Amino acid sequence: MSNKLNAVLAVGLIACGLTLVNARYQSRHLFIELERLQQQSRQLDIDWSQLQLDQSTLGKNERIEQIARTQLNMTPLTPARTQYLTEGAR
Repeated sequence: MSNKLNAVLAVGLIACGLTLVNARYQSRHLFIELERLQQQSRQLDIDWSQLQLDQSTLGKNERIEQIARTQLNMTPLTPARTQYLTEGAR
């Protein structure tokens, strides 16, 4: 009888040991995944800040005016160059 009890206890002990090993493996795996996701979150925050800075820089009137002058060869509108259209004039 005690041999059967010892065998059952040994099997139970092995099962508990395997469960513990599996739980520790999953815990390590999840911790590594958490660290990776936190690093990715930090990188996305940095990228977002950089995009906001770029957007504010690219949207400034001075930059738009400079591009219009240099790349599109546009000049400011003056009253001498303004043409007015009136209804019925042909």
